[in-house]
Amino acid sequence: MSSGQMHHGQHPVTEALVAQLVAGQFPRWGGLGVSRLPSGGTVNAMYRLGDDMVVRLPLVEGGAGDVAMEQEWLPRLGARLPVPVPEVLGAGAPGHGYPFPWSVYRWMPGQVAEAGALSEPSLLAEDLAAFVVAMRGVALPGAPAAHRGGPLSSLDAETRAAIDALREGHFEEGFDYDVVASVWERALREQPDAGAAPVWLHADLMPGNLLLDGDGRLASVIDFGCAGVGDPACDLFPAWNLLPADARQVFRDALDVDDATWRSGRARTLSQAVIALPYYRETNPAMARNARHVIRAVLDEL
Repeated sequence: MSSGQMHHGQHPVTEALVAQLVAGQFPRWGGLGVSRLPSGGTVNAMYRLGDDMVVRLPLVEGGAGDVAMEQEWLPRLGARLPVPVPEVLGAGAPGHGYPFPWSVYRWMPGQVAEAGALSEPSLLAEDLAAFVVAMRGVALPGAPAAHRGGPLSSLDAETRAAIDALREGHFEEGFDYDVVASVWERALREQPDAGAAPVWLHADLMPGNLLLDGDGRLASVIDFGCAGVGDPACDLFPAWNLLPADARQVFRDALDVDDATWRSGRARTLSQAVIALPYYRETNPAMARNARHVIRAVLDEL
């Protein structure tokens, strides 16, 4: 986009606006410093608030539901998971011309995971598998449907359109988009009509949502805006968007994933990548870089 914004209709957010919102609605924090955090995220802006908190604000209307999701479910999910998750300290309301709800969270230390820069990939794979198992074991009633958690076929039209856009736009020379399309089509053919029994999912296990400690182990998982119940293949994303091949196998073995579910998870991860790449290639380098990584990982695995 020529404006440099990731999305049409993106609402501007500044440090001054965040300071106004915080001071007006949470006066006890009004004197704390506010500073923008660099992030590869696509739906929310993140601002450090003092030393111990962070403010998360949707950039577009579609992110407002993520705020409500986290405010309702994070307090109930946190105690059931093996690593810390965000703790909501304050629920903000629209104000000062900003139209969406927002949240204040406790600051979570850690380094954002990055494909190709993992110090303990196999141990991290075990940590990620333990997190996925714990999510699947959650039995809280009344769960929402996970974003992207429906049938694989529900992603078909958008995925094919993205593959065509990449092929016809001559983007990313060197990728064989006929093979990419064949991976997608095979997974569609082999996906059972009913799909797997739905389970609780994080549904957005991107590297930017995984924080590591100084030893390269999983320290925490953030951004639960897409969470809910759906196809268990949706939480296999780290196999291709983060882990190298040997650690990918550790992850698969720890989860005991059968061939059909593995192909479905691979296709879902590939779908997200081919949709993201043409959309973010000029406005979000981190997302575009990870999309390229996924496509390479899938093609190399074949």
